[in-house]
Amino acid sequence: MNWGLTGPSLQSLLNKGYVRVGRKTPDKSQTYEISYLTSGRIEDIESGRAKVFDRAKDGSVVARYESSKVKMPISTWNRTSHNAEIYGTDLLKKLVGERSFPFPKSLHAVEDCLRLFLADKTNATVLDFFSGSGTTAHAVMRLNKQDGHRRQCICVTNNEVGAVEQVALRGSGLRPGDQEWEKWGICDYITKPRIAAAITGRMPNGKDIDGDYKMTDEFPMAEGFEENAEFFTLTYEAPVAVSHNLAFRRVAPLLWMRAGSEGRRINDLPAQGWEVADTYGLLVDLDRTTEFCAAALAADGLRVAYVVTDDDRRFQAVARALPATIEPVRLYESYLSNFRFAMGR
Repeated sequence: MNWGLTGPSLQSLLNKGYVRVGRKTPDKSQTYEISYLTSGRIEDIESGRAKVFDRAKDGSVVARYESSKVKMPISTWNRTSHNAEIYGTDLLKKLVGERSFPFPKSLHAVEDCLRLFLADKTNATVLDFFSGSGTTAHAVMRLNKQDGHRRQCICVTNNEVGAVEQVALRGSGLRPGDQEWEKWGICDYITKPRIAAAITGRMPNGKDIDGDYKMTDEFPMAEGFEENAEFFTLTYEAPVAVSHNLAFRRVAPLLWMRAGSEGRRINDLPAQGWEVADTYGLLVDLDRTTEFCAAALAADGLRVAYVVTDDDRRFQAVARALPATIEPVRLYESYLSNFRFAMGR
């Protein structure tokens, strides 16, 4: 018995013919059904987009749209492929077995949403900050297979353990951070296995996935996709360790992702003082600037040059020596500025 109008507002609409009383109902708390036009339909009538051509016996207006009828969208999916039970819950079970995850979205509902925006964006990067079971990444793979393009997906999720599982684990003397605790978290227990299963076509137990994809394109799920994925664990690093070049191996994946997540990654500080990979370069020893810039100029497809220095003047000198097509980024000042959480900054 929730109402969207107050008594005076309802009376005003009634006087204009925007309210009608329908059939008698068996519900004793409300003897008759009462219907009224919403603000959008009223605006259509009063602006002339819809014309009143008659009135019912009770005085309520009968109107029609002069051109094409505008249909208000409903608030639920009405396609079979968007059914969250069949193409969410049941599909996830095919991928990872009986592992439990609450209310996964329909793979095809997410796929259709992405298609609306990415049909002509063949190299788009999709960021899913709350990836849950990994449906978005799975949907991006399907889009790529359908048109042969190279969209990427970056998924971010926590590794939270369900409330029921937490009680049992604590009863066993385990705590967050323990290996036996973490393996039951969302990321390790659901997201990673689901994405791996989608790509390889095999369940975590090694068996081929049973069933076919049947929407848009049909093929066995066991075929998998010509895709790749890598999983990283986000950590909190001490600013002093980062600024003194003592945490490079843990920072390295972010530098690779910043440059497009393509090609080879520089995982360790280069012994020669600089290194150039497929899409980015790293300069640690500024005395080797000339060599580095020459290699950067000769490289095809280099996008970013990371320069490790706390001297802004020397950084600017390197930036001027680089081609205009290569973006210079100063380490670790840039990194620390982007990932500083302390003191409210």
